[in-house]
Amino acid sequence: MLWNDVKELLKHKLPEAVQHLWIDPLICIRADENQIELTCPDKFFCSWVQENYMRIIHESLLELGKPATMVRLTVSSESIPEQVPPLLEGNCQKQLRLPAIPETYSNIRNLHPRYTFEEFMVGESNLLAHSACHALANGETSFGSSLYINAGSGLGKSHLTHAVAHSIVNNFPGTRLYYLTAQQFSSEMVSGIKSNTMDEFKAKYHNNCDVLLIEDVHSLTGKVKTQEEINELLDVLVKSGKRIILTGSNVPRELKNIDEGFRSRMSAGLISTINPPDLQTSRLIIRRKAANSNLELDEDLVEYLAQSIKGDIRKIESAIVGLKAKSSLLKRVPDLAMAKEVVAEIVGSSQELSAELIRDFIARQFKITVSDLQSKSRRKTIAFPRQISMYLARKYTGQGLVEIGKAFNRDHSTVLHSVRVISEAISRNGSIRGQVELLAKKLQK
Repeated sequence: MLWNDVKELLKHKLPEAVQHLWIDPLICIRADENQIELTCPDKFFCSWVQENYMRIIHESLLELGKPATMVRLTVSSESIPEQVPPLLEGNCQKQLRLPAIPETYSNIRNLHPRYTFEEFMVGESNLLAHSACHALANGETSFGSSLYINAGSGLGKSHLTHAVAHSIVNNFPGTRLYYLTAQQFSSEMVSGIKSNTMDEFKAKYHNNCDVLLIEDVHSLTGKVKTQEEINELLDVLVKSGKRIILTGSNVPRELKNIDEGFRSRMSAGLISTINPPDLQTSRLIIRRKAANSNLELDEDLVEYLAQSIKGDIRKIESAIVGLKAKSSLLKRVPDLAMAKEVVAEIVGSSQELSAELIRDFIARQFKITVSDLQSKSRRKTIAFPRQISMYLARKYTGQGLVEIGKAFNRDHSTVLHSVRVISEAISRNGSIRGQVELLAKKLQK
């Protein structure tokens, strides 16, 4: 049988203990020219063999002239009775370690149970970061082995790093993974210096790490010794083909008081920026957060929250929590008035915008008069600002189409047409989208 021939070759390539512990328990249930199917005692066993011995198994197949034969690992349906090892003489209290299993296991601190890939809402603003993290979590190198995620507070960079850790722990339990903040790494290093245990500290990360996740590297500004230590670690891991994810509040080139060598190393891999979620992504996030809180929101409320709370996703979470609390306390379903109260508590009350205020603001920005916007002129230099004014009035005020139209001496159908024209232009033309977003930011200020 082909599998028996493979095992014979493996006997000359692997230590006897490894052969006995990891190869002999594999049971071949199918072997032909196309595939060898092997069963393992459990999921961990499958993962360990896949990660550590599959390459040498394929090399043996190549030597046997079967390079195209695939090897598939599955978990055995038969339960394996637990074997209790005899106690060593002297009643040793130290847990025994199986051969070929690393002495150092994953070090994961306080993973959020809901920060998984399944709970992450993907949109245009975070698609690249999500795809790169998903690939690294599965051991793929399509985006390279090193990733730097740049994002402001509350935009999802921690969610993604937690998701990577969750995925690796659940699907590849033999992987040695370290997840920590830059501040935690710095504190651990300082402790190692004080206790004269830097050799152990270096060995822990240099020799016993397959995946390194470090958050908030911007907090290392001015910490020269820590930067040097991480830079050295990154060099070692990159040369060894290990996976690395770093996160920060700015791209490496904009970080202040950072060693140039460290800055260069952080910039060597893929750099992905997570922008504030667009409206569609915000709606998805609101619906998911509400569902997780068993809170029913109608589409009008979803739209109001998406329009009112920009950027920080934590504010959306806070709004959902507030709505849930008020709804439970008042024993009634959330409505617009309740939502406005909650949003005001989170983002504060701002000056009440109106179509007239927006009209006057746009006139100043485009250096035209209010009379121009209210005129019958269809010149592009007049019509375009007028359409933007109506679009922003519809988006940022609670006024109806008729009220907005009155500010421009137009009827409701003209307002509707203008909103549609600008919406389509934003989706097609990045320059117009940027112009409208800039005007909206100035307006909100």
